[in-house]
Amino acid sequence: MAKVELKQPIVAEIAESIKDAQSVVLVDYRGLTVEQDTVLRKQLREAGITYKVYKNTMMNFAFKGTAFEGLAPYLEGPSAIAISTEDATAPARELCKFAKTAPKLEVKGGVVEGDVYDAAGIAEIAKVPSREELLSKLFGSMQAPIANLARVLDQLAEKGGAAACDAPVKEEAPAEAEAPAAEEAPAEEAPAAEEAPAETPAE
Repeated sequence: MAKVELKQPIVAEIAESIKDAQSVVLVDYRGLTVEQDTVLRKQLREAGITYKVYKNTMMNFAFKGTAFEGLAPYLEGPSAIAISTEDATAPARELCKFAKTAPKLEVKGGVVEGDVYDAAGIAEIAKVPSREELLSKLFGSMQAPIANLARVLDQLAEKGGAAACDAPVKEEAPAEAEAPAAEEAPAEEAPAAEEAPAETPAE
């Protein structure tokens, strides 16, 4: 069987793996121990990431005409490929996290949502929180106002604030009754004029 025929199934396998990929990251795995390699594969599998070692020529054929063609310059030396179809930042995040405990693992470059990044760019993408973390933070921020309202209501209830809100409005004191009008003093009757004595008739 010709070599080309042997290569075709492998190229087709890679092409099928990257067809719906949101991100692809290339790494140099030289120097990893068998134990480290086993742990890495398990960690990536649990994160929903496909991880395989392929020959550079096979990957180069599979990348041609796709969004991952820009990875060709990074296909030097032993290469392994990490593929994610769900979380675009997962391969960068998981590989960079593992590289902190296994410095022999070298990130070469990658494509994330159609853009090509070198090792430094992938390291920056690795700092982006996972989708679950972002959703958790969003949900937490949405719950905060509700929790604050509940806390305020609890405090009001403890302090009798609710009762205070329902307390009747204090009635105003009735205006003082108007003082009865002073009785008018009866007008003093003028003394009757003394009648002039009758004139005595002249003698």
